[in-house]
Amino acid sequence: MSYLHKLKIGDIELENNIILAPMAGITDLPFRIICEKYNPGLVCTEMVSAKALYYNDEKTKLLLNVKNEKRPISMQLFGSDIESMRVATRYLNDIADIIDINMGCPAPKIVKNGDGSKLLLDLKLAEEIVSAVVQESTHPVTVKFRKGWDENNIVAEEAARVFEKAGASAIIIHGRTRTQYYAGTVDLETIKKVKKAVRIPVIGNGDIKDGPSALEMFEYTGVDGIMIGRASIGNPFIFKEIQDYLQGEKVKDITKEEKLKIILEHINLAVEIKGEDIGIKEMRKHLSAYIKGFHNSAEARQEINKMEKKIELENYLKEFFKNL
Repeated sequence: MSYLHKLKIGDIELENNIILAPMAGITDLPFRIICEKYNPGLVCTEMVSAKALYYNDEKTKLLLNVKNEKRPISMQLFGSDIESMRVATRYLNDIADIIDINMGCPAPKIVKNGDGSKLLLDLKLAEEIVSAVVQESTHPVTVKFRKGWDENNIVAEEAARVFEKAGASAIIIHGRTRTQYYAGTVDLETIKKVKKAVRIPVIGNGDIKDGPSALEMFEYTGVDGIMIGRASIGNPFIFKEIQDYLQGEKVKDITKEEKLKIILEHINLAVEIKGEDIGIKEMRKHLSAYIKGFHNSAEARQEINKMEKKIELENYLKEFFKNL
């Protein structure tokens, strides 16, 4: 059987069930457009602060630029203040297809305000937040969360039931605790339990880096879809690779010519959308991931990090790939 299929989240039907995760500082408009070439069923914006939208912060609104993008698009909110979550939801109603609530982010600056994965320590408040967003939203609402705060507070199944009851149309579960961050291996057993605990679609997240790991997530847990985060950085090709693998097709290696072509396109988009100064600086982390593992990549990374002009960067990369 192929685990690749269409997926319905509320009234939105996704073309397939392989999804790009929201990642702060990564899944901006240029990166999403690049990933969309490899046909993920859904892409997600970087998480945005509900408080910032409540106070009408213009910089935050820029994170929600979806010009010339393929639909559907999920937009992720974080916050623990119910009123600002309501106001932010009303703002997103005009631009999103799906609204996702972040209850998984482990970053200290997020959890110190009671947001992100900190909400897993207060499921009553978490439920009220989901209910409030569902009431305000004209779109399906999803919740992305971790299996718990730490090993003494594993709440995944209970949280899943709470979110379903509060009206979530689907949930995304990352099989790690907050204290683990991204260390250790993902807990497939907990994801499997979450899948059994609810009737709404469950999307598995964590450690999916290629076809075999995607297949393992599907086979072991029975999830309805998978979400790919860190493995897509510098590797937008992963969406096609996993789809081919799940359909039993031969997975082709990406040629260095195709990789260079995509890198140059990514740089162009970043500069066009953000201007040369910001665009080039923000590309550095992507470029270091694109060239990782290649001969002389450490040296190349040092050079790239000094460059500020698009033409200089492009010429350097063409030369770098030519000499591989």
